[in-house]
Amino acid sequence: MNKFVLREKSFNFALRCIKLYKYLCDRKKEFVLSKQILRSGTAVGALIIEGKQAESKADFVHKYAIALKECNETIYWIELLFRSDYISELQHESILNDANQLNKMLSSSIITAKRTMKLTTNRQ
Repeated sequence: MNKFVLREKSFNFALRCIKLYKYLCDRKKEFVLSKQILRSGTAVGALIIEGKQAESKADFVHKYAIALKECNETIYWIELLFRSDYISELQHESILNDANQLNKMLSSSIITAKRTMKLTTNRQ
């Protein structure tokens, strides 16, 4: 995987979360759940950037694991917004698809990094 793909996808996802936040506040007058999705949805990309600057492989895994948790939390808020009729089925499926892609990419990156750490440890 190109090292910039995850960064780009997470940035675009953050933008979608910001736009969803604005939509929920302006059109739906929803101010509580929208802040949650804004916080967790934008945190994913920020943590990926932090992970790229990690001091060690373990630090990288830690940052990406937190990003994965934030991604999962965002999925929870997306589901809640859909089931409480704040977003349409089309909006739900679209942003959920993006979140699930990020989730898979983060999981894969974590697994690969852990495998690399194990190989490095076994060689020493």
